Amino acid sequence: MVECVYDHHPVNRGLKSLLETAAFQFTCRRCEDAPCIEVCPAEALERNKEGVVERALNLCIACKSCVAICPFGTLMNQFFDFKVPRCNLCNFDEMASSLKCMETCPKHALTFTEQEPDEAKYIFELNDKVLVKEYAWQKLK
Repeated sequence: MVECVYDHHPVNRGLKSLLETAAFQFTCRRCEDAPCIEVCPAEALERNKEGVVERALNLCIACKSCVAICPFGTLMNQFFDFKVPRCNLCNFDEMASSLKCMETCPKHALTFTEQEPDEAKYIFELNDKVLVKEYAWQKLK
């Protein structure tokens, strides 16, 4: 088993990178004019080949201009810590019963599952290893 390499397991900050990736992948409206990209003074935001906005951590100065200008609230203040450890989507094997991020994750939000992507249930494939379940606001009440 390859162990997860992100730092700060006691507070599980690597989860924030998963949240950011999921927000850009599933919540971002992919505006044609993309005001978040245009307003960034460090040119840290760009579209990837699939049209999804990505943030270059080595360029981002955490000014939060993109947060202020996003008309849909996709970008959140929580994404912009001084140091942002990244989940490396570690290569775990079938023998793994748990990962450090799962053990330290608040409310056990990370788990192994046998589910398949299902848009009707708001379960989307982030990549070949990670599924994300999106909850509608009204269901959180």
